[in-house]
Amino acid sequence: MSVDLSGLSAKELSALINKAKQQQTKLAKRNSITSVRSRINKFLKAEGYTIEELFGSVAAPAKRGRKPGKTAAAAKPGPKKGRKLGKVPPKYRNPANPKEQWSGRGKQPRWMAEQVAKGKKPEDFLIKKR
Repeated sequence: MSVDLSGLSAKELSALINKAKQQQTKLAKRNSITSVRSRINKFLKAEGYTIEELFGSVAAPAKRGRKPGKTAAAAKPGPKKGRKLGKVPPKYRNPANPKEQWSGRGKQPRWMAEQVAKGKKPEDFLIKKR
């Protein structure tokens, strides 16, 4: 993390240093995470519980748009709902490259958009049915 100190006055800089020292002292006094976790687990074990029993599965940190307490797995989007569209045979073909085809669904392919921009009509590329 970088902080732009060039725009701070001497008074603001001194206040920032004092605040940083206070935070450093506060953090230095705290016990390590592993020791706190160990004490919590010992306490829970003595009472006959586990973390999962008390809190469900271990919750991921709350992120924007996610409700607190939801697990990361629960926040993942599932399959999209709505109607499923099956495969459709191609409706249009590029005369310059017959391997390039388009069903007519979705965004118009580049080869067709270029030709339409030059004045051709989409009907000019229809695949003739026998």
